[in-house]
Amino acid sequence: MSSAATEPRRVTVVEVGPRDGLQNETADLSTADRIEFINRLSAAGAPVIEVGAFVSPQWVPRMRDTEAVWAGIAQRDGVRYTALVPNMAGLERAANAGVREIAIFAASSDTFSRKNINQGIEESLAAYKQVCHCAIAAGMRVRGYLSTAFGCPYEGEVSPATVSTLASRLVEMGVFEVAVSDTIGIAHPGQVPHVIEAVLTKIPLEKTALHFHDTRGMALANVLVALSMGISTFDAAAGGLGGCPYAPGASGNLATDDLIYMLDGLGIETGVSLEKLSEASAFIASKVDHPLRSRVAQAAGSRGL
Repeated sequence: MSSAATEPRRVTVVEVGPRDGLQNETADLSTADRIEFINRLSAAGAPVIEVGAFVSPQWVPRMRDTEAVWAGIAQRDGVRYTALVPNMAGLERAANAGVREIAIFAASSDTFSRKNINQGIEESLAAYKQVCHCAIAAGMRVRGYLSTAFGCPYEGEVSPATVSTLASRLVEMGVFEVAVSDTIGIAHPGQVPHVIEAVLTKIPLEKTALHFHDTRGMALANVLVALSMGISTFDAAAGGLGGCPYAPGASGNLATDDLIYMLDGLGIETGVSLEKLSEASAFIASKVDHPLRSRVAQAAGSRGL
């Protein structure tokens, strides 16, 4: 762990609940409910909201109405609204919808890449290079996810050197930020520094974000370690929504409510109202088939907030 790193005074929270949180839920939410959820997240002060994904409805049916959701939300000044794009067809749909920031998703392990998008790593990077080129030429910003960076459900251990090399290749394509992702929630505080240190040998700190799942209850502990290394951008999902259809055993994302509660306690600014965020989480929990995973949101509900 670098002794030069200092804990950030402000953290950017990327709210992925409307996409990564809802894509694997069994409940079939209405377009109106998805719009209401995003509007509540905007009202809570979320600085970045991933609205949805321009993917095939055959493979991800919960994202089939992303155009309608995008058109229906009340976009607030100062909030970045983003969407996931898997290929050129998705990019065209996003551009037609008026999206100005997209995300692509590569993997750190070949088997997961093939299970997830039916392409190996090299094939996927070649396709994403074209997506990045066209998106940037059209004035869009591009963010990159790097899945299975802490371990693969099919291949097991993933080398930090592999993760750092792939992160560097994404940045070379024009990605402004790489979300190094613990897709199946197996990362632990002893592992996180090794992965981050490897990544930081290839890309700058300011281009490095982290995306944790909470399968083993380690997400907040991992965030603490990453904060001590200077990382200042974290993905999270309101209420702890989510999972991955191509990662057996993966449970929900790091809950935004729990993350904000911890950051507030540490005196780290986010601009997010915990009370309004918990209200948004309670709203979406009432529409899906399981209770809130966020302990903080559960506690807020018990107090009638």
